[in-house]
Amino acid sequence: LSVSFYGLAIRIASIFNPKAKKWVKGRSEQKQKIRSLRKNDEKRIWFHCASLGEFEQGRPVIEAIRKEYPNHKIVLTFFSPSGYEVKKDDPIADYVFYLPLDSPAKAKSFIKSINPSLVFFVKYEFWYFYGKELQKRKIPYFCISAIFRSNQIFFKPFIGEFFRKMLLRFTHIFVQDQESLSLLYKIRVARVTVSGDTRFDRVYQNSVSGIDLPQIKSFTNNKKTIVFGSTWAKDESVFVDFINDEKNDFKFIIAQHEISIEGIFNLRKQITKSTVTYSDLSSLNNFNADVLIIDSVGILSRVYAYANYAYIGGGFGAGIHNILEAAVYGLPIFIGPNFSKFKEAVDLVRSNSTFVIKQTSDLQHAITRIENDPDEYNKIAAANKKYVQSRKGSTDVVMGYLELNNPA
Repeated sequence: LSVSFYGLAIRIASIFNPKAKKWVKGRSEQKQKIRSLRKNDEKRIWFHCASLGEFEQGRPVIEAIRKEYPNHKIVLTFFSPSGYEVKKDDPIADYVFYLPLDSPAKAKSFIKSINPSLVFFVKYEFWYFYGKELQKRKIPYFCISAIFRSNQIFFKPFIGEFFRKMLLRFTHIFVQDQESLSLLYKIRVARVTVSGDTRFDRVYQNSVSGIDLPQIKSFTNNKKTIVFGSTWAKDESVFVDFINDEKNDFKFIIAQHEISIEGIFNLRKQITKSTVTYSDLSSLNNFNADVLIIDSVGILSRVYAYANYAYIGGGFGAGIHNILEAAVYGLPIFIGPNFSKFKEAVDLVRSNSTFVIKQTSDLQHAITRIENDPDEYNKIAAANKKYVQSRKGSTDVVMGYLELNNPA
């Protein structure tokens, strides 16, 4: 019932909300294409991600599966438009779809159409009827890079019993840490392996990929640079004053979490120093500007390679975005106060290589202190790099299990 009401609410919202409109329109337009897959006998492997962040998390496994199963087609699904719209033409997958809403009929129809040999859901994606249908058809069904906390509904008395059924339907669950394993064992979910987080593999791969951004390099011009990544309005209310302070003689790069003309306009209006957008950087030849605003999707993870410090947004809202993309380069990291759900953030805050910012003065104080102590900067850089590099290998654990058990 709740899923049905959610679908109805999205349809109503689509009348005036562009993101909701894409959500509804995309699912409507793909129905015939999905059904047409029944006509051929391809072997397929299905990956599902909630959004873009989960896709990046699952990408190392997708790439490994491509190599290990070259005769299989890859089906990639997203729940959110922010994932689908960016990756709908990505060659990593042969088919990219929105995931139809979870219901007995839609789950049965979708799985019948794509007929997968293997299925992988990334991190938090737990859908009742999809799991039930996959189990019924005896299709191997895995959850990768999952992480669990004791306050989740699975671990509640009475009502938790119903939701645990979704976990028991997985062929195997690969969790990020020992705590998750212990929690699952307590509720008799036993087919579990601690693999770590595949995001460590992804950010490390990205850091050594050798993809250069010459325009970013020209903009920074060897001057100390601070990147503000995946930011929201509440983040901007903290760091804009820091940027506007004349004594802070840095280059600044800002990448908003949701890029829009209106958002960029409002941001530029608040900043008193000279600004330029990434798309205008070359044509305006404005490499001497103080502030660069990224208006292109998909380059932020490489932008960090040209920085000396990184502020990661989201910590004044539901939670911070991916701090590992900055940590892999050994950058001191600054985040807002809402980070407790993110293990890597908790770890790095405890190691004093990531700093919690509640107001502009906190940011000013932290950067001034590090700038005045090169030894501290080097210590932080080494700690963050080591943190990422020592946790690589999650993809190998998943692939090792598949090789041993040969589920496809």
